[in-house]
Amino acid sequence: MGRWFGAVATALALLAANGVAAAQTAFPSKPVHIFVPYAAGGAVDILARTLGDVVSRQWGQTVVVENRPGAGGVVASQALIASPPDGYTLIVVASGHATNPFLYPKLPYDTFKDFTPISLLASSPNFLLVRADSPFKTLGDVIAQAKAKPGSLSFAHAGLGTSTHLAGELLKNLAQIDLEAIPYKGGAPAINDLLGGQIPLSFNNGPESVGQIQAGTVRALAATTANRAPFLPDVPSIGETVPGYDTEVWWGLLGRGGMPRDLVEKLNKDFVAALNTEAVKERLNKLGAYAIGSSPKAFDTKIRADYEKWGPIIRAAGIRAE
Repeated sequence: MGRWFGAVATALALLAANGVAAAQTAFPSKPVHIFVPYAAGGAVDILARTLGDVVSRQWGQTVVVENRPGAGGVVASQALIASPPDGYTLIVVASGHATNPFLYPKLPYDTFKDFTPISLLASSPNFLLVRADSPFKTLGDVIAQAKAKPGSLSFAHAGLGTSTHLAGELLKNLAQIDLEAIPYKGGAPAINDLLGGQIPLSFNNGPESVGQIQAGTVRALAATTANRAPFLPDVPSIGETVPGYDTEVWWGLLGRGGMPRDLVEKLNKDFVAALNTEAVKERLNKLGAYAIGSSPKAFDTKIRADYEKWGPIIRAAGIRAE
């Protein structure tokens, strides 16, 4: 009798173990929500929806993209950390995630402890733009005037602490010039005032810039990445004129802090596979962006590197979110 009970107990234990394994491999068994910290139609939104469509087909499960704009990503990030670390709520963040601690001194979360990096998804250079009929033909022309007449030039950007704002601040810092930074409520209004002649210079990201450059309404003086953008090879990089200059806007996928390792690995594998599909690569190329797909550790390293890089520059410029 004792042996019989022992056999039954062993069988039940095996069934239970198999049940746990099945539960672990069943992810996702319900819709997955991806928060986007910005309004619909922007680069982050397009990226999240494009990837969501691909992984939804892979999983046979719905992916719901929710736009939760506000406070440079803080609103959506706060919503994420209120969710359980079960992978059913994720967020696509932009590079501002790494710099928000300097812009918002009283963040309602810890930028590192409260999030689980899953993958760096994609990146895009920003561009320094002038109107097509601008007297500035090169970045060297801009720097020369800024040094000859300090404070005489200003540049538009998409808002305090955005990648386009920081791109301008980095140029000021490394080239040792005085440019006035003028914030706008997004990149589109900045380009509109550039076209209207209200401002001489504007930093804009790739998705906002490519169409205007191709249409001939604006001229790109330089790309902000260390190397020239492959889709605009005739546009020099700022680093060719200002040694050491290199910045970009990037987008990445985060989960709630404390997610199980096997779940993180599955999400990483599935989203990296989605990034490597031709449909996603083609969509990103049209936006002037590049698919990346990294390990969770590499993404964590990227966030921390940007945090260390931009902190001194933001403090020196006295930038604070409104």
